[in-house]
Amino acid sequence: MLSASSTAPAPGPADAGAPPGVAHPKTIKSFVRRAGRTTTGQAKAFAEYGARYVLPYAAAPLDAAAAFGRSAPLVLEIGFGMGEATAHIARVRPQDDFLCCEVHEPGVGALLKRIGEQGLTNIRILQHDAVEVIDHMLAPGSLDGVHIFFPDPWHKKKHNKRRLIQPPLVAKLAARLKPGGYLHCATDWQPYAEQMLQVLSAEPLLANTAPGYASKPDYRPLTKFENRGLRLGHGVWDLVFQRRP
Repeated sequence: MLSASSTAPAPGPADAGAPPGVAHPKTIKSFVRRAGRTTTGQAKAFAEYGARYVLPYAAAPLDAAAAFGRSAPLVLEIGFGMGEATAHIARVRPQDDFLCCEVHEPGVGALLKRIGEQGLTNIRILQHDAVEVIDHMLAPGSLDGVHIFFPDPWHKKKHNKRRLIQPPLVAKLAARLKPGGYLHCATDWQPYAEQMLQVLSAEPLLANTAPGYASKPDYRPLTKFENRGLRLGHGVWDLVFQRRP
């Protein structure tokens, strides 16, 4: 599950230019810092595959064709957790390229390990705040799709403002989608699903592809976390919106 925040209170990698300990609470961010230990296998994957599949952040437009070594539809994923769904989708959609943002180092290592084990070549990782990537590396109309799966729901009402899916970020994403491109969000927290539906429906550049919530697209797998929730009677809500012409 992605840890995401629209007003993260603690500094992360995106705060590298700030003095130590200084946060920017008014800046939209796509994450909060999470603790975690990188395993030996993940560290080995970093050493073996990091140079090829982890892109350096640069405040300059991304040359996707150069980064992936081909021209193909480009999908941005914000927060991939341990990369289980990401690797599955990349495997079943080899015709598409996936630019994946995640700041959690064990998660990056885990996805690199999956890339190596499964021989995937259509994934590139940016270990950086996705909002800065969107602002500085992605040009308007450069994306064919966006995936945001199970972002942190921030259950407490006083923390709802920290949720990732807020009008400013959605406006940024909509502007970077090509006409006909899609934004696919999923959550297992109904109040957050309701907020997502409200925020996405209010964005003038986007149109809902369903009367309300969408059926789960075939490409999105059921993760272990999701299967466990379904066994406990928890719901899952998918939302798929499309960029208007």
